[in-house]
Amino acid sequence: MVFGCGEGVKPTATTTVADSADQVLIGMKHYVTTNSILRALVLADTAYFFNAQQTAELRVVHVTFFDAQGAKTSTLTANQGTFHWRTGDMEGRGNVIVIRSSDGGTLHTEAMHYSQTKNQVTSDLPFTFDSPNQHLKGVGFTADPDFKNVTATRVTGTGGQFVLPSH
Repeated sequence: MVFGCGEGVKPTATTTVADSADQVLIGMKHYVTTNSILRALVLADTAYFFNAQQTAELRVVHVTFFDAQGAKTSTLTANQGTFHWRTGDMEGRGNVIVIRSSDGGTLHTEAMHYSQTKNQVTSDLPFTFDSPNQHLKGVGFTADPDFKNVTATRVTGTGGQFVLPSH
């Protein structure tokens, strides 16, 4: 039998998140605090930690947000996300759903960013928001985690009070 170059099955090399992570946690639970006050509880089925970037890539994400008094304001679920552990910032990606605790108001989008220092959520992607007295659609928004104060662009919808950006 004679083998020459270019014959047979060639191996392929791919690097996955799990291959390059410094640590992998199954069933992650992380408390995000500001001045010893709980601001968010982050749960993920799997977390891939990258020390150099100070980030964790999360799979099957569930985040509960809390106000300055420690009361639950909203919950976020997403297929995946990124947690920046130095700043406390987070992103959710893939079927992002946020449910407001006060009335069940629900926001749907494909990606959203949370800034811990600003205590606000933002997205530049299409979204829908439904609550007992509102139905809104738009592209891009900035809001507090309980969606009491929302600024959005290209908005259509009905009901309630909504602040449009000034240009």
